[in-house]
Amino acid sequence: MLKINDIAPDFSLQDYQGKIHQLSDYQGKRFILYFYPKDNTAGCSAQACGYNAELESFKDLGVEIIGISKDSIASHEKFIMKYNLNFTILSDPELTAIKAYDVWHEKKLCGKEYMGVVRTTYLIDNGVIVYANDKVKAKEDARKMLELLK
Repeated sequence: MLKINDIAPDFSLQDYQGKIHQLSDYQGKRFILYFYPKDNTAGCSAQACGYNAELESFKDLGVEIIGISKDSIASHEKFIMKYNLNFTILSDPELTAIKAYDVWHEKKLCGKEYMGVVRTTYLIDNGVIVYANDKVKAKEDARKMLELLK
């Protein structure tokens, strides 16, 4: 995981409509960049829906929300449509941002080891990481970030 005061690594990733998003698009802005393991799983859906439900509160604070996973653009489109998500979700199948933000780690499930995305949330202000958390509780993430911002 990257640390507070680290310069946020650049990224260039597509949303489900094929639009390219880069770190420079958010220059001078505060935004939450959260990494999650997989579309349409219980935790990832709860996290996304939590951000979506509080979207106006984040906008009032001048904070944009961006989610990133390694899922395909087609998977993201289904995920967004299923939950009527109104914020940016980017596809990183080559793991470029996922690795740059140090969220690709060995994980264990039922005794089996594998590589995967560690659920991590960053708050970035003008290109600098001002908050970092890799112990994210999916259902509480949006509420916790709102409390932090207020």
